[in-house]
Amino acid sequence: MKFYNSIGPNPRVVRMFAAEKGIKLPLVEVDLMKGENRQEPYMAKNAAGQMPCLELDDGSTISEITAICEYLEETNPTPALIGTNAKERAETRQWTRRADLNIVEPLANGFRYSEGLPLFKSRIPTAPEAAAGLKAVAQDRMLWFDKMIAGRQYLAGNRFSLADILLFCFLDFGKQVGQQINPEATNLNSWFARIKDRPSAKA
Repeated sequence: MKFYNSIGPNPRVVRMFAAEKGIKLPLVEVDLMKGENRQEPYMAKNAAGQMPCLELDDGSTISEITAICEYLEETNPTPALIGTNAKERAETRQWTRRADLNIVEPLANGFRYSEGLPLFKSRIPTAPEAAAGLKAVAQDRMLWFDKMIAGRQYLAGNRFSLADILLFCFLDFGKQVGQQINPEATNLNSWFARIKDRPSAKA
């Protein structure tokens, strides 16, 4: 396998997921700042031009971080980071979906449409007028999450999962670009500190 890697939270999700499983992914670095992900030869691997991408031994590729992680889980089931049975897998996917839609997307687009606008305006459709509102949505949804995870060690209860990895990587990215975790979200801040202490968080 080859993992086409770059800066940013999306590739980090896969790297952290792989680190938790003890999988060493051979990395091929793609310069996102120079737009190499929108040029050949990378476009031949991933026509969407997005990062990251996993190339399998047969030359086929998988993109989208949750799909890549699902593949790694199925080919390396231990330790289970999505689940060992239908119920666990459903719970992980539920929390992954909640994190993705409610915090990850508004947080990331809030950045792309403001601080990241010089980089992204020529690459994707942007809506600078929506940036402040998207950031506010992410902050509000952090409080929503905070209530739901009260008394839990991890998002899916006492089981560390893909959902934790996804949300952690994007909240950590948010802290780097001026979108701090809502200080009123005490449960979420405590959860974040627990995840940050894991060795895989350095991946």
